[in-house]
Amino acid sequence: MNGVNVPALTVFVLFFVLVTVMGFLASRWRRADDAAHLDEWGLGGRSFGTWVTWFLLGGDLYTAYTFVAVPAAVYATGAAGFFAVPYTIIAYPLVFLFLPRLWSVSRVHGYVTPADFVRGRYGSRPLSLMVALTGILATMPYIALQLVGIQAVLDVLGVGGGENANWFVKDLPLFIAFGVLAAYTYSSGLRAPALIAFVKDTLIYIVIIVAVIYIPIRLGGYGHIFDAVGEKFSAPKSAGSLTVPENKQWTYATLALGSAMALFMYPHSVTGVLASKSRNTVRRNMAIMPAYSLMLGLLALLGFMAIAAGVGKGDKGFNTQLSVPQLFENMFPDWFTGVAFAAIGIGALVPAAIMSIAAANLFTRNVYKEYLKPTATPADETRVAKLVSLLVKVGALVFVLGMDKQAAINLQLLGGLWILQTFVSIVGGLFTRWFHHWALLAGWAAGMVYGTWKAYGIASPKTKHFGGNAAEIPGIGEIGYIGLTAFVLNLLVAVVLTLVLKAAKAPEGPDETRPGDYGAESGDDELKNAPEPVAAH
Repeated sequence: MNGVNVPALTVFVLFFVLVTVMGFLASRWRRADDAAHLDEWGLGGRSFGTWVTWFLLGGDLYTAYTFVAVPAAVYATGAAGFFAVPYTIIAYPLVFLFLPRLWSVSRVHGYVTPADFVRGRYGSRPLSLMVALTGILATMPYIALQLVGIQAVLDVLGVGGGENANWFVKDLPLFIAFGVLAAYTYSSGLRAPALIAFVKDTLIYIVIIVAVIYIPIRLGGYGHIFDAVGEKFSAPKSAGSLTVPENKQWTYATLALGSAMALFMYPHSVTGVLASKSRNTVRRNMAIMPAYSLMLGLLALLGFMAIAAGVGKGDKGFNTQLSVPQLFENMFPDWFTGVAFAAIGIGALVPAAIMSIAAANLFTRNVYKEYLKPTATPADETRVAKLVSLLVKVGALVFVLGMDKQAAINLQLLGGLWILQTFVSIVGGLFTRWFHHWALLAGWAAGMVYGTWKAYGIASPKTKHFGGNAAEIPGIGEIGYIGLTAFVLNLLVAVVLTLVLKAAKAPEGPDETRPGDYGAESGDDELKNAPEPVAAH
């Protein structure tokens, strides 16, 4: 095992075994009377309290890729990489306005996915289908990127036999990790990542706190760190800077705003919210989730520490995604390097599990039950969701192993653009029934086509297409986030066509929700007394 960091690998494996055991034991945690129900497998019985939900959402939103990519962006570009900090600060006050409403109406009507809500609100099967397929499409590359995070750790650990090993030996550790993930997700559903998230988030907080104290001490203090960063970014032909350049400020601001709007449109984010046991649980979590934003700001500083530590210096082909794992191996004692790598590795397993469950819920409720087998029983739904969750993981694994990692990163950037186009239908529907469902569908199509087309035309040193997420904003002339521009187009088309269709008195689908549903505190009583839903076919 030449080149393998044995002490770090040993600690890493021990933590991996621990969370594996926890994943399988989770099926006994809060065991349901009827486990063969999608509410139980896919939403944890809608029973999670404030702290479980907080850890679950933290494990869901702050992934291994966050741990690797945010400081890597800071390492490569400087201040521009910090955009993730303001966007998470913006996100929670924003979603505080609408997530409690989504929880309430979903609890009253038994909605499992955001596409379920769209179906009930607008009475439109095509619109619901497009929301579901967009969610699945945006989630797949996100799952794949969790593999990128694990691979970065394994590369630095020296596991896999090196570059000359055959593909099977090289990727065997990855096969094992995702095989175990698939097994306990299939067995325990959402309860597995909810339980493991306690370990994951605790490790991440420990590692970040130790890193921002211990590493600067070894490097001579923060003053020396920022001096080293200033020297790097002041060099001729430098790709970054310590402040956001004036010509990139629109990009920075629009990317932060668009990303904040998209964050809770992702199916896995909604899944974590709908698993909460009460409306107040959701509201409390939106108030305390900014604690993770503080952690994210400290995490981003690791990119500057990697520069000061000389990570990758002089290596023109250095993979910036390895900057943090390499920093940890260089700076920490071997045993604590194992703890840090375990935090990143488990930080991939938790969100990957939730994402695969969310994608499976979407397929099962909004494709399988809606179009393939309308008479499916709750047991049928659960069985199909379990199988689909396996297929989603296999698809993500094949995608990463069969394609260049840059393609996975590019598609994840596209995923944010795509999922943002569901904002008008979902959030708009939570406050008003004014929009016409055909106008919403047309707006969604316009945003998807425009955004994908503009992203396709962007080249970078590493790729001819999908090489970035910013382009000129029509009518303004500034460079901004394509996803937000596509969203504005989406909204304009939806508004104009709604006016036209209303003027033409085009028929609208039935709305099975009632005004009181959006403020229900506990869905149980309302669900018992609710009238039979109006058929939306």
